[in-house]
Amino acid sequence: MISMLRAISRTLALALLALTVLALLTPARAERLRELASVQGVRDNPVIGYGLMVGLDGTGDQTMQTPFTTQSLTNMLAQLGVTIPAGVNMQLKNVAAVMVTATLPPFVRPGQSIDVTVSSMGNAKSLRGGTLLMTPLKGADGQVYAIAQGNMVVGGAGASANGSKVQINQLSSGRIPNGALVERALEAPVGGEGAFTLELNRSDFGTAQRAAEAINRQFGAGIADAMDARVVRVRAPDAAAERVAFLARLESIEVTPTQAPARVVINARTGSVVMNQAVRVSDCAVAHGSLSVVINTAPVISQPAPFSEGRTVVAPTSEISVNQAGGALQVVRGGASLADVVKGLNSLGANPQDLVSILQAMKTAGALRAELEII
Repeated sequence: MISMLRAISRTLALALLALTVLALLTPARAERLRELASVQGVRDNPVIGYGLMVGLDGTGDQTMQTPFTTQSLTNMLAQLGVTIPAGVNMQLKNVAAVMVTATLPPFVRPGQSIDVTVSSMGNAKSLRGGTLLMTPLKGADGQVYAIAQGNMVVGGAGASANGSKVQINQLSSGRIPNGALVERALEAPVGGEGAFTLELNRSDFGTAQRAAEAINRQFGAGIADAMDARVVRVRAPDAAAERVAFLARLESIEVTPTQAPARVVINARTGSVVMNQAVRVSDCAVAHGSLSVVINTAPVISQPAPFSEGRTVVAPTSEISVNQAGGALQVVRGGASLADVVKGLNSLGANPQDLVSILQAMKTAGALRAELEII
């Protein structure tokens, strides 16, 4: 019985070893080229416009505090043939000045519709139920590329009474699905002068070289050349009708990217720490203690004696205390995986804000083998 159990244990150990070796020998996962790079010139273009939102249920701008709303409404009415007498003070609550933003996708054509985002500029309480009036959307060159108009969808709700207020989500901005019609097309030349350029999403010499080699294996030698760590130049067919089919085949080519460099991203405002799987830590000793300074201030009132013609004086007194929590020296063991790194850092018992300082000190000491990026 014991010999049988030993044989089963050896079999399981060998199977586990075989699975481990197989996992180590498995090549990195290949990705399609369309996930790793984009074609130069095929890009989105932002547009922006200023307009008026009407039909609000008494939640619009307070026109006394937002004079641009009244001025915009007067100009719009003048264009429609309505003249406002001079000196008339319009107190409107159903109108709000808004900024309208949208993104023109590549290869968009006149007549197609795009979504727009509407955001309040003034002090409107809510844009819920409003209607955007015709608003031209301009590009960086000042030309009008789309016209926006329609009813807005706000994903929030709110109510207020007698000074109390309840609000869910954001009420001063929302979206209009298909709220703008494209009036002018943006040219996106691809494959001009017999070639086009692929731009990798992440600069990496190894990935650029592998992408060029994969393209040459698919279409023949000399078709693609890696220019630098981000740009791959590809020779395109001369006929414009053949370039679409060529690009369709090109985007489906599978390329195995090189491993991303070890990087730790730290958000200094929120204390968030994110690290990728390539991060490694060497054996090191860390001691970290928290320091807190507490200042308590209390007013002391000095009351003069009766009939002394003195004045009552308020003199604040402060008590200052400094507390330092002891931090014993802890050993952080190096690891060959991200799980080992996380386990070693958790042994310190530090909160995320303290961990930011610890990682920076470990990087300076050479114990953290990763790039630190502060955002």
